[in-house]
Amino acid sequence: MAEGLNRVMLLGNLGADPELRVTPGGQAVLKLRLATNESYVDRNNVRQDRTEWHRVTVWGRRAEALGKILQKGDSLFVDGRLQTSSYEKNGEKRYSTEVVANNVLLPGGRGRGEGAPVREGSGGRFPREPSTQPGVEQPFDDFDAGGSAGSGPPAASGADDDIPF
Repeated sequence: MAEGLNRVMLLGNLGADPELRVTPGGQAVLKLRLATNESYVDRNNVRQDRTEWHRVTVWGRRAEALGKILQKGDSLFVDGRLQTSSYEKNGEKRYSTEVVANNVLLPGGRGRGEGAPVREGSGGRFPREPSTQPGVEQPFDDFDAGGSAGSGPPAASGADDDIPF
């Protein structure tokens, strides 16, 4: 049987500040809410806009470093893979799909002028490292298991009702 390909590339904006946690085993995990926008013309020749929300997870030292510099509204390019997990809520089996990031680029959102990630040892702001080791399954801890996984924008409160892009 031929080997498959599981690859996702997204360019969008953070809809909420990132959430950095540490697993019981001591590994950093960063949870992101990324919004991608698409524009199309409908049957009536009227331009329509559609926003899709994506749950993105970053592991390891990259998660720690990005957690210190990213904030709501930042523009990101994410290269990764899809991972689906299941959990039970109120006796009902539910599924949650997320993007596990292999690489994250800061294309210059919010006027920072950042581009490609800096390689380790070059004095840059964050190291380049694989987010997973080959053949080693990363633990999955769905911090948002009780919510509606990826079905809409993140919960906002007060003045954060408007998305900044």
